[in-house]
Amino acid sequence: MSVRRWNRLAFLHKIEAVYGTDIGPSAADAIIASNITFTPLQANEEMRDRLLPYMGNQGAILTEEHGRIEFDVEIAGAGAAGSVPKYGSLLRVCGLAETVTAGTDVTYSIVEDGVESGTIYFNSDGTQHVFVGGQANVQPGFTAKRIPKFRFTLTGLLGSVTDVALPSVTDAGWVTPVAVSKANTTMSLHGWDAVAQSLSLNLGNTLTPRFQIGEESVRITDRKSTGTAVVDAKSMATKNWFAIARARTRGALSIQHGTSAGNIVEIAAPAVEIGAPSQGQENNVVNYSLPLALCPNTGLDEMTITVR
Repeated sequence: MSVRRWNRLAFLHKIEAVYGTDIGPSAADAIIASNITFTPLQANEEMRDRLLPYMGNQGAILTEEHGRIEFDVEIAGAGAAGSVPKYGSLLRVCGLAETVTAGTDVTYSIVEDGVESGTIYFNSDGTQHVFVGGQANVQPGFTAKRIPKFRFTLTGLLGSVTDVALPSVTDAGWVTPVAVSKANTTMSLHGWDAVAQSLSLNLGNTLTPRFQIGEESVRITDRKSTGTAVVDAKSMATKNWFAIARARTRGALSIQHGTSAGNIVEIAAPAVEIGAPSQGQENNVVNYSLPLALCPNTGLDEMTITVR
């Protein structure tokens, strides 16, 4: 009997037409991911605890059966301005509506009603796990000298687990990213053209499995968007983060990664509060770690992602 190898896997994801109904993803719906943490079954144990004339474990019944998968996807464009990126279906199940402007860009903006769901096929070297009704959270991350990545956490209702041959998946349509650098990346925070080591953001969706009489679902039940920027410490005359933090001043954040049409991703937040800065260093150069609170400006606008 052959062993099953961890690095032989295929991950398919497709938007559902009806919530919780398997849409049947195919190889064309492949997600090319890395740094995967896969939890095939999460459940609560409802202990029986009956009274009997002897001691011992009475066993349990599993309830609220669902699964979770966490993974990274490289941040890159779609190959042409106005084309939908291969990871677009993942952003949509994070409560982000996809708006396509032909030949220009694709924008992902927050919605709270009518959030879409997805079907996941996770095939681990011939064993296929199916999740339905999946919704997710996303955490974009940019670190100098590295490949930028989205970190997705996706939760779905448990479907079947069966032996199925690995589908023929390729990385066709997935665009090669560029490293985070001065040449490829620009960032502005509160009107300052940042010199930064890193920026990490978190859309902050709360994913809640709900198991009720008459309905089972995974829903986004709350959202608090946050982040952290690690920036070079300049003089107070250049940028006084302490005064900004104490005054609870809100300002804009934007980061653009990539310079060539078809491989540009921009993330914008219009109303960012700075938390208490902490001081550190990299290579004996002083820096500040700035906690970020991404607040709504007019509502449903604390973060947008644009691919162009």
